[in-house]
Order: sequence, then C-alpha cells, then structure tokens
Amino acid sequence: MNSVAETLILPYSAAELDAAGAAGNLRTYDLLGAHCCVRAGQAGVAFAVWAPNAARVAVVGDFNAWQPAAHALQLHRNTGVWQLFVPGLASGALYKYLVFGSEHAAPCFKADPVAFAAELRPATASIVCDLDGYAWQDARWMQERVRRQQPDTPISIYEVHAGSWRHQTGSAQPLTYRQLAAELVPYAAGLGFTHIELLPLTEHPLDASWGYQTTGYFAATSRFGPPHDLMFFVDACHRAGLGVILDWVPGHFPKDAHGLAQFDGTALYEYADVARAEHHGWGTYVFNYGSAPVAAFLISSALFWLDMYHIDGLRVDAVSSMLYLDYGREAGAWRPNVHGGREHLEAVEFLRQLNAAVHAQFAGVLTFAEEASAWQGVSAPAARGGLGFDYKWNMGWMSDTLRYWSTPLGARAAAQHALTFPLTFAFQENYLLPLSHDEVVHEKRSLLQRLPAEPNVQLANLRALLAFMFALPGKKLLFMGGELGAAAEWDHAGQLAWELSADARHAGVAALVRDLNSIYRVLPALHAWDCSPQGFEWRDISAAQPGVVAFVRHAPGGEALLVAGNFSGAAYPGYQLGVQQAGSYKLLLNTEWAQYGGAAVDAAGELLPAGDQGCHGCEFALSLALPALSVLLLQRADGPA
Repeated sequence: MNSVAETLILPYSAAELDAAGAAGNLRTYDLLGAHCCVRAGQAGVAFAVWAPNAARVAVVGDFNAWQPAAHALQLHRNTGVWQLFVPGLASGALYKYLVFGSEHAAPCFKADPVAFAAELRPATASIVCDLDGYAWQDARWMQERVRRQQPDTPISIYEVHAGSWRHQTGSAQPLTYRQLAAELVPYAAGLGFTHIELLPLTEHPLDASWGYQTTGYFAATSRFGPPHDLMFFVDACHRAGLGVILDWVPGHFPKDAHGLAQFDGTALYEYADVARAEHHGWGTYVFNYGSAPVAAFLISSALFWLDMYHIDGLRVDAVSSMLYLDYGREAGAWRPNVHGGREHLEAVEFLRQLNAAVHAQFAGVLTFAEEASAWQGVSAPAARGGLGFDYKWNMGWMSDTLRYWSTPLGARAAAQHALTFPLTFAFQENYLLPLSHDEVVHEKRSLLQRLPAEPNVQLANLRALLAFMFALPGKKLLFMGGELGAAAEWDHAGQLAWELSADARHAGVAALVRDLNSIYRVLPALHAWDCSPQGFEWRDISAAQPGVVAFVRHAPGGEALLVAGNFSGAAYPGYQLGVQQAGSYKLLLNTEWAQYGGAAVDAAGELLPAGDQGCHGCEFALSLALPALSVLLLQRADGPA
C-alpha cells in the first residue's frame, strides 16, 4: 500500500462536510464510517470519523500492517470530522482508528463508531462493509405496514434472544441469521404472533450483556452472520407476515477501550460532568443528550436500522434511566435541573426528537418505551407535552400480575386487588403488556415456577396467566420459552428446552398460545379498542367467589367478548355470569381443555343459554362450569353480550 503522501485524496468537499455536520442532519451514516466508493477515478474506501478534540487520527488495518504512519486523516475544523480516501480497498478490510487525544498522550485504538460491521468477539476491529446490493422481496409488507401497525390492529410479539433460542444441531453454536430465517420465522408465524422482537443486535463485546452494552450502533452483530444475512432474516419475516422490532439502547454505553468512551481523549459522547456522566450501577457512561452531534448520532442510528434493514419498530431500553437525573444516584450525587427538579430535560428533548424523526421519515414504524416510572405522557404526542412514543411497556401491570401469580392459592382472595388495580390506569397510556426476558432470569423464576406447586397445577396456573394477558386491553409480548412452559430460568448461554415439546402437557401450552393468538387476531373485541376505556368493562370483581374475575371486551360495531377467570384452587361448577342480552353464548376457549393439557373435555363452540335470573347488574345470566385455575372466553352467538 502506498504511503499517505502518494494517496492523499479527500473523499468529501468542505461543503459536503458542512452539510453533514449541520444541525438537524440525521443521516450521519451517509458520510461517516467507511464507504466503498470511487474518487478521482479510483475505487477504494472513504473513511470519515468525528473526533473534534483529537490532535491526530490515523486509520490502520490489515491493509497497512496496522502502521499509524501510513494513512493519516485530515481534519475539517468546522465539523471536527477527520477524513481520508484509501484507493484499492474493498469490502472486508479490517480497520480501526488510532486516535491521539493530545500530542503528549498515548494514542488509543478505536473501533469506528459508525462502522457497518465488526469482527467476532473478542476481536474488536471494524470491517469495511458495503451494505448495498441486497435484493429485498418485501414490497407487499412495506406497502401494508401502515395499515398493519395501527392502534386498532392486533400486535402480539414473540420476544427472542437470538443467541439462545436454538443451537445448531449437535453444537453449542447459536443459529445463524439465515438459519433463524428458516426455523424461527415459521415457528413464530405458526404460533400466530404478529411480530418478532429481538434483543439488541447492535454489536457488543460481552455475551452476558445480552446486547444491552452496545459498542457498534450501526453494526449488526457478527455472531450470527454478515449484514446481508440479517437483511435476509428480516425479509423472511416480512414475507411470512411478521413485523420485526429491534431492541435499541440509547440510555448508556460501556467503557470498553475500543468503544465510544473518551473517544478523542475527551468526554465526547458522554457527559464531562461527573454528576451526569455515569450509571454507576451498570458501570457505563451516559450519552450527552445536550450535545447536538451526539443526539444526531443516536437518532441517525435509529433511522439507520429502519432504513437499511427495514426494521418495523424500535423498543427503547431503560427510558426511566434517561428521564431522571437522580436515577441510580444517592442524595448529593446528582444536581437538579435549571428548574430545581429531577427531570433530565436534555434527555426528554432528545426522546421527543427521536420519536418525531422516526415518525416523520418512516410511516407506520412503531416506537416502544420500556419505562417503569409514573412519568406522564410517554405515549402522548410532543405537541401535548408527551414523549411521542407509540406504546409504553406496562411495567406496573407486569409487576402486580406476576406478584399475584406467585401468591399461594389459599392467599389469593386477599390479593385480588393486584388483579384489578392495574385496570385503574390501563388507559392513561397506550400500553403493551409484557411478560419479558427480565422476568425469567436472575433468580426470579420462570413463568411456570412462579407458583410453588406440583407440575399440573403450575401448568394450569401458567395457562390461566397467558389467557388473562391476551384477554386484557393492551398489546401483547411473550418472551421465548413461555409458550413451552419452560421450567428453568432463561440462560443466555444455553437454548430453550425443546425436549418439552414432546411432553403433551407442555405442547398444550404452545397450542393454547397459538389459539389465543388466533382469537386475538380475528376478534376486534380483543384489539380494536386496546387503548380506549370504552373497550373494557368489569362484570364481576366482587370476590364473592374468591379468585374469580369477569369482564367484557367491546369493539366498534357492538361486538363483545366475555371473559371469566378463576384463579383459585377451587372449581365453581355453577358460576353465574351476568349478561345483558338473552339468547345463546358460544364457548370459544377454556384453558382447561385437554388439548391444552387440562382435564376438561374440549367443548369448542358449545352454546350456553342465558337464563332470566340475572346478576352483576344484568337482566340475564349464564351458568358456567368454571374450573380451578382457568379462563373461559365466550361470545354471544347472535349479537353483543
């Protein structure tokens, strides 16, 4: 390779760099990073990196024997971007930046913050990668996405950690992106889910972080294959009718030496202020949301995945940690905002800008906030003082519900408030009901083992929990393994207990999930008014029969679905459920049917007549055989309930 003196070609003009660095430019990936291109009639790679406080920057790699003198970058002072064109390079070359923070400080090898690919851990070099050339076949999905992802449509998400869903046959290696396309896609579609959500696929050095300590915000992790293979996976999802949601982490980043930390010898991406700079509990840095270039970097990352990979939604991790200056900090270790409050005003503005940019540039794409506090307006538009997300994870519902499902059967009558209280705030936000990965790890127990009991009781308890979630207002999310009734906690280094599929009782849980998804998708009463109080009505929360609740889900046009749940250990063979109309009611589902692993005879479609001795404030009533630990779904055979 020639020396820099022989090859000095600047790939971008001053005007191009000024435009790229202008406030509001949210496509930094069009210029920054490593781009295969032709300059001065020569094919090669254009390198550009933002490091405004560096004294010198060189690009080193396998193409120049990692020698810093070979390819020194040139600084454009207006933007702080260093650039160089290296002829003769092509996709696949390994590289890093050697950044001199000052003339006297030791230089540091840094991965490219805007690299499109990286080496497989523990190696940390960036890889020149040309993302062009993939032939997408998802035009129909992309055309229909706006309609498919409206608030009145069913959204049922299968949450997946790609590294531990299933291993390659006879190996401890996870499936590749293409193998996931062949196996995960038909599996999730066959269970009736509408979406797959993937734990972070942005590049990260530590498997045990599950992807939540990102070092490559524009690089698909190489653990499962190259970038075009991830595109193939997303394409396969779309062709199977599945949307793809990506977990994305703008709340913090790790201190790994090759990453963003102290990138140009200064606190460039993180806050310099020690009162804001770190999440001590996680050992990570906090992004400087008040820096326009940092905000543009993060928003560009979000848009990049929607643009280049056709991602349909972003789940923003740990939003609570972003919203509060005192998050994870003791008294005296944080400083109030200019108004004297604990709200992180710069992070609030960043989140509003993020959501505005996503929705303006990608119609139909959804944003989800993992937010556990009482912050108001997470899913309200910024014009009304909100953050602008489409949905908020309902962490309060998850906490109360799982606490109830862990309560011994004999004590559940006294705990019934945990079932009903979440409905008092169910329409304050647009909610998603999550049974997520965080709830089945770190000694919290699997969903199955929440109730200490013998296996058949545990399975009945799990079936009732799943049906209860699907019947309530709110979009749905289930972490992988929940559909199998997995007994063990999730292990990121292992795989799901697929042998459970051979056990009829556990296969019955999967059959129930499939049927719940089917009913949820077909019946507007279960999804059309998910975010509206007119879609929900309690029918029985009197606790006259301990552990029993009943409610109605309504839809535009008058359609209704009756839900009766018995979460006690006692059966109620003659439970009276009030209904507004005479006539017959069709039994759609009973979680205790034998096909799901229960003891009741399958009676799908059975018609039950409404008697004229009403209850629950209704003129008529149904007499139901309500098994212990069960949920029944019913629909009037010829009109509203």
